[in-house]
Amino acid sequence: MVQTGEDVFSGETAINIFVKMDTVEKRVHAFVRVKPTGDFAQDMIKFGRDNKSIDIYIKKDVKKGVVNNRQTDWSFRLDGVLHNASQELAYETVAEKLVSEALNGYNGTIMCYGQTGAGKTYTMTGATADYKHRGIIPRAIQQVLKATAHCVDRFITVRVSYLEIYNETLFDLLSTMTSSGTSDVQMAVVDCPQGIYVKGLSIHTVSHEEDALNLLFEGETNRVIAEHALNKNSSRSHCIFTIYIESHFRVFSDVKRITSKINLIDLAGSERLSKTGSEGQVLKEATYINKSLSFLEQIIIALGDPKRDHIPFRQSKLTHVLKDSLGGNCNTVLVANICGEAAHVEETLSSLRFATRMKWITTEPVINETCDAGWMVKALEKEIVFLKRELAMHDSLVNRSLVTYDPLTEMQIADIKSQVQKYLEGSIDEIDIVNIRQVQEVFKQFKLLVSQQEQEVEARLRSKYALIDKNDFAAVAAAQKAGLVDVDGHMMGEMDGQDFGTGAASFSSKHGGKKTKPRKTKEQGRKEGIGTSPPGKELDALLQSKSQVITSTKDLDVKEGARNQDAANIDTQPSKPAPVRDSQQPSSPPSKPVAFEQFKEECGSEINRIFKENKSILLARRKRSSTVAQRLNLIKREMEGIKEALGAQRQERWQQGEYVDEKGQIIIDEEEFLLIMKLKDLKKEYRSDYAELQDLKAEIQYCQHLVDQCRNKLVSEFEIWYNESFLIPKDVQDTLKPGGNIRPGMIPINRVMCLEEDVQDRFERMQEATLPACPDSVSFYNAKMKADQKHAYTRTMLSLEQMRKKPGLITATMKKKPLSVLHVS
Repeated sequence: MVQTGEDVFSGETAINIFVKMDTVEKRVHAFVRVKPTGDFAQDMIKFGRDNKSIDIYIKKDVKKGVVNNRQTDWSFRLDGVLHNASQELAYETVAEKLVSEALNGYNGTIMCYGQTGAGKTYTMTGATADYKHRGIIPRAIQQVLKATAHCVDRFITVRVSYLEIYNETLFDLLSTMTSSGTSDVQMAVVDCPQGIYVKGLSIHTVSHEEDALNLLFEGETNRVIAEHALNKNSSRSHCIFTIYIESHFRVFSDVKRITSKINLIDLAGSERLSKTGSEGQVLKEATYINKSLSFLEQIIIALGDPKRDHIPFRQSKLTHVLKDSLGGNCNTVLVANICGEAAHVEETLSSLRFATRMKWITTEPVINETCDAGWMVKALEKEIVFLKRELAMHDSLVNRSLVTYDPLTEMQIADIKSQVQKYLEGSIDEIDIVNIRQVQEVFKQFKLLVSQQEQEVEARLRSKYALIDKNDFAAVAAAQKAGLVDVDGHMMGEMDGQDFGTGAASFSSKHGGKKTKPRKTKEQGRKEGIGTSPPGKELDALLQSKSQVITSTKDLDVKEGARNQDAANIDTQPSKPAPVRDSQQPSSPPSKPVAFEQFKEECGSEINRIFKENKSILLARRKRSSTVAQRLNLIKREMEGIKEALGAQRQERWQQGEYVDEKGQIIIDEEEFLLIMKLKDLKKEYRSDYAELQDLKAEIQYCQHLVDQCRNKLVSEFEIWYNESFLIPKDVQDTLKPGGNIRPGMIPINRVMCLEEDVQDRFERMQEATLPACPDSVSFYNAKMKADQKHAYTRTMLSLEQMRKKPGLITATMKKKPLSVLHVS
């Protein structure tokens, strides 16, 4: 499946993107890798003891006179120095942690920078002919796809792309692998809310390591290279291999996903024309390379300056593409490749200065988590349906099959209203409630009745009395002036033959200050006067209008008691003999968990015993390994403490002055001697424990293999037993039994042994036995073989095409004549 960068990002525009806000600033990590050489300048380049610093010393030029203030020594502090380091060590130091974090949703970038011929392409891609010497990109592909295969809680989709920037022009190195015409699209760098992407760049979905390596090797052959004085295979362009990782969780797989990408950048090397002697097209390429690298350095300086408001990322295509990697949401690592020869010390200083400036840059990597609101709604609706089914099943188990969880119908609402009325009158003592919706409706009906009664009481009072709001001071003053209200606000006198009494007849502005209790008898209602339920005739008229049949809890209890009595009668009846079933195949086969326990006790008891023994041995080895590892850590910490103490002793001895004996050896005190001897013993113990730990790891790996084999054997044997015991029809079982239609010896044993093997299987088995580092290296060599075959075919077809275009080429009927007569004289 092939997509373009525009397709990938346009699909995300309709999705709400949520990014975790617990961002933490992280600085860019910078490492230095020194190219191995037989002419290493040991007097000019020195490495620190901690392998994290590098010092450069240059002798003063005598020709420039006595007064010469030119700097002659430099010291650079970095995150690590890789000198005479293998490809495996370089990957573990530089890229392994970054790739692991990318699998968890963090973007990552690894960039190789340095002069031409310093080993950038070797570090990034490696030697394609040898599996052991492969670089960061093949190893990152292997790590990502291995993690994808072993991940159990997520579906992970991996895509790759390969971009080349040649003479400030964008090229898709994988355009030859597509048939959709994406190579004809004008490529451009585009800014969008989700980040930077390249319009028109093809993105290929891969599911196996071999597929991704095929794309990598194809892109490598499409790169532009040239030869000059310093490098026979000099890369003439900047190349960016990107791995896109998209994770869908198995729970809410359509709702929540995590996306990340890893940019693996092989920059073209900076060149000094005086050393390379470039001319013509190579000179033009060198000009573009140096110009883009100069812009890149300007960006680095601007990012390291906190006072700068504007960063000119659009100065070149390279800096525009790297906008996210340098100053955004990304873990960034720089590998500065340098040459250790004295002739290249100026270029080495330039690369080290660039690496030091990169360490000033800080980024804010966050997990890229996206959620789709539409799919979230659908998922929640599915969850609601599932929970309803779960409740229905639970209700059926406790004999509550009549309970429903759908919205109440009008008939059910009328039924609840009728029960509330009867409850207030005292006709019933309980209201039938079986779910939450009914509880809410009961409270709603109580609230409606209280509100209705308040309105009736207020209307009745207004018809008999003149109601005045106590908070309405103007009305109160007018009433006092008319002599209707005294100073305390009480009513006075008589009106229309009705006595106002001495009680306060005014209401507050907010009605219903106190609500009546929901359940009262008729006598209590008559005594209180106001707030009672409607008269009995009105209630009867109201109840007659409702046709809902009411079933009280007492009726349900009676029915439940009847059912229990029936069940008790059934239990007390004498049991009848059950019909005899076929012992080999019951009418309904048992569940697999139950059958599996039965199988482990009967037919699979021996395999299960071996499995348990191997597992116990494995657990014991793991426990022993953990103990040894803890002891190693303790020894290591103790050694570090002794080393610090020795360093303090030596520093003190150096400050106080050192004493030497007749042979010129330094004399040390007894305490320092004891520390040295203890450190020696600890080192010996550490080596012994380390060797034991390695042996334990090998044993654990072997035991784990045995446990996996036993587990697989146990499961496969169980599947066969379960199918034969419960699923295979009886007539087929009779055929397979001894004496049936299929008897031993009817199929030759050699045919039986070869049924599952063909030529390809034999080739793969032979390949695994002969290839180094197998089986991990099989994908690498297969991809390399396919790439070589494709290129050989392409070269052959091009040669034939050129031969056809030459004048005087003979026809097919003359192809047996010697080659000397192919051309007209």
